[in-house]
Amino acid sequence: MSSAATPVQTHRADQDSRNAAQVLSLCLPSDVLLYLLLPMYAADFGVTLAEAGILLAANRLVRIIGYGWVVRFYARHGDRAACSLAAFAAAVCALGNAVLTGFAALLVLRLVWGLCFATFNLSTQTLATAEAQGAARRAGRSRASISIGPMLALPLGALMAQAYGPRSVFFVLCISALFGLWRARALPSTGHPVASRGGRRLRLPDSIATWSFIEGVTLDGLFIFGLSLYAQTHLGESGVLAAGVLMAVRYLSEMLFSPFGGRLADRFGPLRMLVVLSLATSMALLLFGSHWLFIGAFFVLVLRALQLPLVMTLVALRNPQQRIQALAGNAIWRDIGAGLGPMLAGVLLPQVPAIWAYAGAALAVAVAALNCGLSARH
Repeated sequence: MSSAATPVQTHRADQDSRNAAQVLSLCLPSDVLLYLLLPMYAADFGVTLAEAGILLAANRLVRIIGYGWVVRFYARHGDRAACSLAAFAAAVCALGNAVLTGFAALLVLRLVWGLCFATFNLSTQTLATAEAQGAARRAGRSRASISIGPMLALPLGALMAQAYGPRSVFFVLCISALFGLWRARALPSTGHPVASRGGRRLRLPDSIATWSFIEGVTLDGLFIFGLSLYAQTHLGESGVLAAGVLMAVRYLSEMLFSPFGGRLADRFGPLRMLVVLSLATSMALLLFGSHWLFIGAFFVLVLRALQLPLVMTLVALRNPQQRIQALAGNAIWRDIGAGLGPMLAGVLLPQVPAIWAYAGAALAVAVAALNCGLSARH
């Protein structure tokens, strides 16, 4: 992450970051539609609700083991080769979601997709933070671009699932991923120098990684799974469309507010904004768990969007010499949390009152955010 850049370097960094985001935007819908449809139509996929939770967690858990391999492959072969391979595999996974049934077959697809997303995620974050100048702005714009595909796919996919069944939409998403393969050919082909790191590959989390872990459990796991489940419970047959629209609002909010979050980070500092926005998110989680389902969900989604550019910027600024490894390490801790989240939700939410589940989540987010602020002072 260079500290100074010429206008040409900044323009190239902007362009590369935008291209990487477009690849992920085209490939990601096959994953986010599964988060919407699998809890509601578990029987159509040949799995139980508990197995659905495991499947939604599996793609994240495999990245805990596979991120080291992904980092080495990505660094050696560069963005173009790595993302092209990942986009092709993502298309295969989407096709498999359309035609395969049963826990074992879907588990294989989720594991493969997990490594695909690890590659896309590493590429988008590395290219967004390639130059220190404008890194937070680029990170916000990258999140906005990534969100376009899921934002469009969720409501349209929900309508298609109601009309033709939940499996049919994945044929269309396979084609979308193939367009992602085409866009991946525009990425830079050069590799990335990675300093060797001795000792333990997965280090104990610092305050930022701890926050990412808590965010994974609460927002990426417990909240998203609960949103789909509660919408079906309260709205019946129209629940799939309502949940699809709300989850699309998640990506719409990222498209609209993540660039603003990047500008706030440039002006007030990413750490300060992370603490403030996290405390506000805790209040929104309490609303969500208090049967203010749609109002609480709306505020959680908007606040989450504002936070997205902050963490990668903080990690890159704190680790200028080992940026790629640090970004991957932080992503691993987030994936550990987000992998536990759906499994926890699948067991917890049918048994525990919503207010207790989400009050615990709100407390965890607040404590993790305050810990980030306090640790920076010492």
